[in-house]
Amino acid sequence: MSNNNPIGLFDSGIGGTSIWKEIHQLLPNENTVYLADSKNAPYGKRTKQEIIQLCFKNIDFLLAQNCKMIVVACNTATTNAIKEIRDKYKLPIIGIEPAIKTAANKTETQTIGILATKGTLNSVLFNQQVESFTNIKIIEQVGHGLVELIENGEIESLEMKKLLTSYLEPMIKANIDYLVLGCSHYPYLIPAIKKILPENIKIIDSGEAVARQTKSILENTNLLNTSSEISSQVFYTNSDDQVLKKILGFEKNVFEKKF
Repeated sequence: MSNNNPIGLFDSGIGGTSIWKEIHQLLPNENTVYLADSKNAPYGKRTKQEIIQLCFKNIDFLLAQNCKMIVVACNTATTNAIKEIRDKYKLPIIGIEPAIKTAANKTETQTIGILATKGTLNSVLFNQQVESFTNIKIIEQVGHGLVELIENGEIESLEMKKLLTSYLEPMIKANIDYLVLGCSHYPYLIPAIKKILPENIKIIDSGEAVARQTKSILENTNLLNTSSEISSQVFYTNSDDQVLKKILGFEKNVFEKKF
């Protein structure tokens, strides 16, 4: 495995680019290949077995691009399939989980909220994590419809505002002081969420932690890219690439590919 080989990332759509941005910011010399499986989004509505098979398909595609590491930039995929992924593939695999531990350790009201997909909130892995915080009240909310609106480029729509308000107001009334974003799509909603939440409620997502973990594993496995060449950032999608281009903020190196 060459150090110059790319890091592969995938998500059930464009949301995982929030993770890609954190990794690229921390490790600008690393080549990356990002795969947006928008055609099958959201994974949160699918069965565990469907999610596992989609993950296998995505990883096989990334391995064909000679990736040296895989980042599962999707909470639903991680919480439902990470064990099966690690059992099948023998290269470094990084998953992402809702940062409940961080919020639970910091809360002063002993009440936190989590906004996530149905697939994440119903997963065994997530519920095992929740059960370890017996002294903390956790308000769970499925973000019905949010991923679909983001995938359609409707982040600032009236429908998005109405959905977010209906999901967040009960958490505010329950006196949460931390809101955990349990889907890699949701960081793109932070500006809209901040307009609804009081200033005392902090928002936590997993992006920075995943980037630090990526760097640590590359260092420990001697896979950090040591090349002085400008890094390559390539993006694949099996859907319309216009929203992907817009959310990335640039148009070069974005390819539409059916996979």
